Parts: sequence; C-alpha cells; structure tokens
Amino acid sequence: METHKPSKVLVVDDEKDILELLQYNLEKEGFEVRTCQNGKKAIDIAMQFNPDLIILDIMMPNQDGVETCRQLREIPDLQHIYIIFLTARTEEYSEIAAFDIGADDYITKPIKPRALMKRINALFRREYKKMKGEDLIKYEDLIVDRNSFTVNVGTKQVILPKKEFELLYFLVRNKGKVFSRDELLKNIWGSDVYVLARTVDVHIRKVREKIGGGYINTVKGVGYKLG
Repeated sequence: METHKPSKVLVVDDEKDILELLQYNLEKEGFEVRTCQNGKKAIDIAMQFNPDLIILDIMMPNQDGVETCRQLREIPDLQHIYIIFLTARTEEYSEIAAFDIGADDYITKPIKPRALMKRINALFRREYKKMKGEDLIKYEDLIVDRNSFTVNVGTKQVILPKKEFELLYFLVRNKGKVFSRDELLKNIWGSDVYVLARTVDVHIRKVREKIGGGYINTVKGVGYKLG
C-alpha cells in the first residue's frame, strides 16, 4: 500500500555545512528543499513555502529553535507541519523542552543522513495510519475536525498545536477507554521516538486549559480517558 510522502522540507541551521549536507540528501530522496540560517527568517519562509516538515536547529543566534517552534505552533495555517529538532545538546531537560513546545522528534548531532531519513519516513508512516480514522468526531459539545485541524467547544473555536490536537483526537476517537502514559506515547509520538512520560502530563494539562477541564479525566494510578 502506498504511504503518504511529504514533498516540501525547510531546513533551518546556522551552520552552512549542515544545511548543504541535509539539502543534498533530502533532494536525493525527491524532496523540494528550502534552507535558512535563523529562526525569524524560518517563520517567514514557512508562511510562504508551506512545508510538510521543518528540520530545526535548537542553538541559533538571535532566535533559538525552541522560540521559533513556539511561534510556528501559534500560527493556525502551520499547525499541520512536522518539526524535527536538531541539536548538539544531549541534556534531558533540552529534550523535555523540545517536546513540550511541540516538536515531533529530537535528533542529536552529529547527523547521520541515513538515520535521519529513516526517522522522517517513520514520522510520516505514523501520519498515514492516523489518516484512516474519521475526519470529524463529536463528543457532547466538543467537535474535533481533522480536516481543518480545529476544535469547537460549543460556539468557541480552539486552535491546538499539532501534538495537542492529535492527543485530543485520539482520546475522543476512543472515548471512555483508559490509556496509560506509555500507551499514549506509543500512539501519539510513536515507539521509535524517545519521549519522557511527563510530556504526556504536560500536553494533557495544556489541552485541559484550552478546552475546559470537564472532558479529559485522570484515572489515578492508570492514566487518562475522555468521558
């Protein structure tokens, strides 16, 4: 069965050698690639280029990758974009910050192009599997629309960053069923991406703040469920 493959990638890194390396390997795989060397310019290019994926360095002058990711996740037209962080930092708190701000994956330098391509393909295989579900799901006065990436709570429309949206969509689609943190990590982030369990708690808290606290319930000692 043919899987969805992205066509556009934006690479953002302040090191020219890395930009050239990634552009060469991505174009060899058939991607259309744009590059830039700072976060502020990346936002402008993303608005015009509308990439499927952004590969984003964390440590950059003027505006780092974390702040750039935060701003990208606040733009409704860019909610669908996948973001992979690249960084030379290996501290656990850097990974936590990356996923909490909305990253889909986190890869440390030095870059291994073949390994990076496998991670990209895995990311989009997960997306293809998610595409098989219903496009619009309702629960009480909550409406989750995967086509427009929007959530309606009564008459109020709420825009969620990609991972928060996927988490809510998954819980609504499986309403009434309890999922542990590990199960949510596997279904939303994938088994091939290392994410700390507390990342689930952070995303649940953020979703509750935006849609209201009466939808997602905590089952003490087990996990979370909707309803």
